[in-house]
Amino acid sequence: MEYVVIALVIVILAVVILGLLAVGRRSRGVDLPPTPRTPPEGGAGGGGPGGERDDSGTITTVPRPGPPTGTVGGDELEVAETVAPPVERPAPAQGRLIRLRARLARSQSTLGKGLLSLLSRDRIDEDTWEEIESALITADVGVGPTQELVERLRTRVRVEGAATADHAREILREELLTLVGPDLDRTLDTARRETNPAVFLVVGVNGTGKTTTVGKLARVLVAEDKDVVLGAADTFRAAAADQLATWGDRVGVPTVRGPEAGDPASVAFDTVKAGVEQEADVVIIDTAGRLHTKTGLMDELGKVKRVIEKQAPVSEVLLVIDATTGQNGLTQARVFSEVVDVTGIVLTKLDSTAKGGIIVAVQRALGVPVKLVGLGEGPDDLAPFEPAAFVDALLGE
Repeated sequence: MEYVVIALVIVILAVVILGLLAVGRRSRGVDLPPTPRTPPEGGAGGGGPGGERDDSGTITTVPRPGPPTGTVGGDELEVAETVAPPVERPAPAQGRLIRLRARLARSQSTLGKGLLSLLSRDRIDEDTWEEIESALITADVGVGPTQELVERLRTRVRVEGAATADHAREILREELLTLVGPDLDRTLDTARRETNPAVFLVVGVNGTGKTTTVGKLARVLVAEDKDVVLGAADTFRAAAADQLATWGDRVGVPTVRGPEAGDPASVAFDTVKAGVEQEADVVIIDTAGRLHTKTGLMDELGKVKRVIEKQAPVSEVLLVIDATTGQNGLTQARVFSEVVDVTGIVLTKLDSTAKGGIIVAVQRALGVPVKLVGLGEGPDDLAPFEPAAFVDALLGE
């Protein structure tokens, strides 16, 4: 009898334990439903992409697998999928200045309208000529070019007269255009030399917008179907390389960079080397801003250029000048030109408080043309300089 009782107790305990285990498994989700039948893809009764149909005819969504996961040192690791940002197609560079002429005219037309008003007077006396001269000097044209322009205007008015506003406008337009220099070669030298890309070195003082200019220049060249490589040789400003790389990424252009506070000449050398290896059309090298009065920094800039030329000749040395600095920019320009033989000027912020005469003054000071002008903060607001469009903007046309 004792054995029967013991056996009965054991059976009851076993049943209770099994029942508790079954409940626990269900609460943890271990109990799985029967595996549904999956019809052949595209066959009758198929659940379609991303789904399965069970015996009751209900479609059960099958989640897409997430990113791979794992553990490193006991910590859970999730590897996220990287999606490359879309590459932009910049606006064509041809005709940008014409398209942006209205914006330029709003800030520059004061000079042109003032001169037209003076030249259209019934009687032009010495006081009038002094006012014209003062207006030109105030517009940063410079003393020499101003005297030259006034003398030519005097001669034409004396010979032809300026009885009507239209005639005065015609005379002023022709003489301003001559002063700006319509015959100067303002093209960028993008020609490859045998196996070497064209190399652009971009220089200037602090705060003129060099890195932004390099990024916008890359867009101008990409719009012309050029393969471009950028070089972040401004190793002294912490964010310069990141800023330049962001500009490059937007148009699918690679950026060569070095360690922070590294040797700028080394970065420049590696950039040109990469351009040769990748068979690029143009290499553009951004340099650190430097004061023209700091001899050591200027000597370093000369070193950068010499190191580049061990790989390939430098096609363009573009000096970036803030147009709002006016005549102060001329001193900067002269010193840079002595160190690295500037081939072209880029005037930034020409659409703000700048006075258009600086174009004439800087060209006269250096004997090199303004090749590009910055007309705003937009990514495509760097335009090849077109003298006729600029003069028309001065006159408010």
